[in-house]
Amino acid sequence: MTKAVQVCVVMGSKSDLPVMEHVTKTLKEFEVGYEVRVLSAHRTPDAVLELSRSAKERGIRVLIAGAGGAAHLAGVIASSTTLPVLGVPIGGGALSGMDALLSTVQMPGGVPVATLAIGNAGAKNAALLAVQILALSDEELAQRLTDFKQKQAEKIISESILDL
Repeated sequence: MTKAVQVCVVMGSKSDLPVMEHVTKTLKEFEVGYEVRVLSAHRTPDAVLELSRSAKERGIRVLIAGAGGAAHLAGVIASSTTLPVLGVPIGGGALSGMDALLSTVQMPGGVPVATLAIGNAGAKNAALLAVQILALSDEELAQRLTDFKQKQAEKIISESILDL
């Protein structure tokens, strides 16, 4: 990626990669520079805190954290940075991702995590939300986002006429 890295994508384990690849694919489509890390809130808490504390000085502007189970990855990251943190609950396990959703969305007041849907749609939307945040100060990116939304609308309109 030749663009400056502005988004840090963090996942709790490599098993989260099939979902979190929707984040990286979408960021690539918008030509947004990113880095990917695998860190666990529970098994590598010091590394998670170091990553979030150093993110801003490394040029990161948005962090996207994906984790399954009752992992608190997004919350731990949000506790130690002033940057926006977007949480992607990963489905699976005994509770089909509900535990991940609740551990990501139920943050105490003062430690915000913008939480997206469970799984692939949440991962794609996390990337799009990161693009929207970055587009606030990047006119070229804002235009790519406008074009994307227009193409999305045109596709739906073109598929709206059914010949039954």
